[in-house]
Amino acid sequence: MKGGADIPTSRKSGREKHAIRVQYGALPYRFSKSGALEILLVTTRQTKRWIIPKGWPIKGLKPAKSAAREAYEEAGVRGAVKAKAIGIFSYEKRLDEGGITIPCDVKVFPLLVKRQAKTWPESGQRVAQWLEPLAALSLVKEESLRNLLASFIDRLAASGALPRRKP
Repeated sequence: MKGGADIPTSRKSGREKHAIRVQYGALPYRFSKSGALEILLVTTRQTKRWIIPKGWPIKGLKPAKSAAREAYEEAGVRGAVKAKAIGIFSYEKRLDEGGITIPCDVKVFPLLVKRQAKTWPESGQRVAQWLEPLAALSLVKEESLRNLLASFIDRLAASGALPRRKP
């Protein structure tokens, strides 16, 4: 069963304080046959914005495994997820059509994708798209997610983890 987890921090909205809810997200990535980095983005169900797979904590699963489960449910991907988060991005989650939103922080775990299913639980509700890094960055509207993606791409390049392109 899924459910939100409150954490003791808060954001001020006018005079009110709202508890920040925590979600876990996966940053699915792979390397093409030519060695180029590719990032997987999915669309949200309601507004069709481009994001990474994410969701509420799943009882009985550690945060990284919860993120990996969301990646399967939302994009049909499986692979090796790192246990350490690479960062956090914040966004306002819309709860209903009335425009009510709550602040959410998403802890993001990198997921090196090994395989992708042809169909998956939410394949009829979302679009999943593999993109080269600059294209992925251009599609993401949430600034904090875009910054996290850029930082991840820069870290991979700086560490030498990006394979050299073949001529």
